[in-house]
Amino acid sequence: MDAQIISTIVAGLLLVVAALGTIFPVLPGSLLAIATLAGWAWMLGSAPAWWAAGIGICLAVIGWSASAVLTGKKLKEHQVPTGSILVALIGAVVGAFLIPVAGLFIGFAVGLFIGESLRRGELQGAVGSSAAALKALGLGIVIELGCVLLASSVWMIGVVVHFATR
Repeated sequence: MDAQIISTIVAGLLLVVAALGTIFPVLPGSLLAIATLAGWAWMLGSAPAWWAAGIGICLAVIGWSASAVLTGKKLKEHQVPTGSILVALIGAVVGAFLIPVAGLFIGFAVGLFIGESLRRGELQGAVGSSAAALKALGLGIVIELGCVLLASSVWMIGVVVHFATR
């Protein structure tokens, strides 16, 4: 098999892992997509590959940045402090070990609720701010996933054009 075909197959598999990584933070997400696109274009070296990789990298960077900025903005709007987020991250790690697959998300939510209820001293406010924080994080995941999927679509167009003009 040709090295370019093997590189393209590996890149496709890595882009699938990257898309899953935006949903499951244990796996690398946008960073893996960026590295994969750059490596694929370098291996193929054609103009269509470089154009597809460049556009895809821009999309992945936009998604990664928008996710971080919008999530941070929403957390500040709802006055969720760093301490509560740290407790949520600890809960996510513990949850990942206790409950397979969904434990990361459940642990994060429970940890966030615990952090907010300790900070606020009341359940009503803790539920509201925890729900707002989880919505913000969910929005960030959706945006990042969408941009990685768009980058993967651009990559696929680059694959077709590269191999059609080869």
